[in-house]
Amino acid sequence: MPCDYGFRSGAGRIYQDGYGEVPENVLAMAVINFKHELGALRRSFRNDEYETWDAPDNFLLKVTGAASRQVVRGLSALDHWLEKRQVLPKLEPLDVPHEVRDEHGHLTGECAEVRYKLRQLKLNDNDVWEREKARKARLGDVSAPWYIRAPFWLLCIILDVFFTGRPIQRFWVLETVARIPYFAYISILHLYESLGFWRAGADLRRIHFAEEWNELHHLQIMEALGGDQMWFDRFMANHAALVYYWVLIGMYMFSPKNAYAFSELVEWHATDTYEQFVESNKELLASLPPPMVAAAYYRNQDLYIFDELQTCSGPDVPLRRPPCDTLLDVFNNIRDDEVEHVKTMHACQDSHRIAQDLADKRKKFAAEGLSKNM
Repeated sequence: MPCDYGFRSGAGRIYQDGYGEVPENVLAMAVINFKHELGALRRSFRNDEYETWDAPDNFLLKVTGAASRQVVRGLSALDHWLEKRQVLPKLEPLDVPHEVRDEHGHLTGECAEVRYKLRQLKLNDNDVWEREKARKARLGDVSAPWYIRAPFWLLCIILDVFFTGRPIQRFWVLETVARIPYFAYISILHLYESLGFWRAGADLRRIHFAEEWNELHHLQIMEALGGDQMWFDRFMANHAALVYYWVLIGMYMFSPKNAYAFSELVEWHATDTYEQFVESNKELLASLPPPMVAAAYYRNQDLYIFDELQTCSGPDVPLRRPPCDTLLDVFNNIRDDEVEHVKTMHACQDSHRIAQDLADKRKKFAAEGLSKNM
């Protein structure tokens, strides 16, 4: 794609120059990030980037939205006042990145067209819930107690309330949260191994790493499409991720089955959402090229980690080799990836089932000439 314009575009994108370097110390990184985010926060007030939000069809939320707009105007006036008195530095306008800048310093025509088309993408929340309802009637619902469903419903409410009419931003937040369970599960499995409690989790850690690696690429695809541009979205997603990490640490320690059930709920919701999105935007998505990060991931010659993602597909199912020629291919691939996550999370709720799937995977890899990678 000729127009990667996420907040962290460039140095923060995988497969680009500088990725994989050793980080600075935590204080240096905190200061740099604080300055970066402070500028973004000030611009969000000064430019009122919240003005384009679609207000949900709910009286209470409309009233809250009207009050929020007054708060934004007040904070904008306060920022001007502090800048005038030199308490805050002068807020400079953002330059157009050189990768997408023409000779006059403006956005290239090709990139402007891509951004325009991305803004036309749509997703109806009611259609997503109808699709989820039909899927439950067809396949049954996830077996999970109310206290596992509660954080899942909270996530769904946040997505529906704050991301109406903003599907790419919604997907970015969803992917930010969706990779957190795998961090938590790997952390606990490492802890158990270090304490000598459980030494049989190495295969699980490898699968969960492959799942997190997959979700990382989904996340960066959404960033390349501009999903992380708004300061408020990053604030919501990053803080939700921190909360979910520690909630899932507790879940996994006391009931791995329930923790995996939570993840299955999230992955099913992601599957239904992506499927509805593809159905609603098929023609427009087919007219757009894939982001570079998507092409590098799905067309990679070394697909060992991608194959690990497909552990629970079944012994007779061939390994996926998805196309990646358009943005439609990308979203179809992401939807199919989410189905793989669902299968794995469901299997992990039964120790015997996941152990059998791992054994079947080893046989499948051997049969396809991949045993050398094991």
